[in-house]
Amino acid sequence: MQPIRVAPTAAQADEWSLVLTAAGIRHAITRDERGWHLLVVADDAVQADASLAAYDREATERPPPTATATEAAPYPWMSGVTVALLLLVVFSLTGPPAAGSRWLERGAAVAARILGAEPWRAVTALTLHADTVHVLGNAVATAVLLPPLVQRVGLGVALCLMLLAGAGGNVLAALVHDPQHIAIGASTATFGVIGALAALRLLPSPAAGMTRRRGWVVLAATLLLLAMLGTAPEADVIAHALGLVAGGVLGLATGALLKRPPAAAAQSVLGALAALIMAGAWALAVA
Repeated sequence: MQPIRVAPTAAQADEWSLVLTAAGIRHAITRDERGWHLLVVADDAVQADASLAAYDREATERPPPTATATEAAPYPWMSGVTVALLLLVVFSLTGPPAAGSRWLERGAAVAARILGAEPWRAVTALTLHADTVHVLGNAVATAVLLPPLVQRVGLGVALCLMLLAGAGGNVLAALVHDPQHIAIGASTATFGVIGALAALRLLPSPAAGMTRRRGWVVLAATLLLLAMLGTAPEADVIAHALGLVAGGVLGLATGALLKRPPAAAAQSVLGALAALIMAGAWALAVA
């Protein structure tokens, strides 16, 4: 037998051996100080060399493997926890309405004022809460519901969707309610997240088509969440439902426009934009 190749590692020699085995070519492997020698019968040398050359070309042209589920980015649970903590921090500063908070006076969602000269109240009201139980409930819901939206569309897009759905729900609620109606809380935005998630689930997946039956399951689950989380005593059911609708519309538009989450730079810009919108709304409120 004659050598045709020398492999620097045993793994490489085993790989070549598998190629020749698949081609039905008799061979052997020996080792010395230079490496692992691949030996074939002299009559098979040309065929063996051709088989290995073809394998080398295929390996060069083969696209890199796609990331598997285990190699995917970690679940973005910190996004929900961070926003939840921000809600708690803001509540520690603004306090409940019973404390006569100036923040409540300037930022609550008063229907007549939202539709009048102070539309920013639709945004500022999302950061105000009636009491500790109220803010804790919204913080927990946000911590649980925001991460799956972040996983689907990215952090910047998810924050913009949550903010716009909450503000849109408050504007729609102002159109429906009595002009003197007052509302506060992040729950409208939280239901906006539920609506966006449901809408994105209804859209066809890149991996597999969405069946009609599965679509009804998503709709039923969404309505069940609304019934469980949004109809408690003293809850603003109309605002919750309209936040859900606003989130659903925004989710459908986002899913239609974005086939995949934007790049990190775009996510950063959108996240900063959401923060600027909130800061600008409060700047107008306290001016």
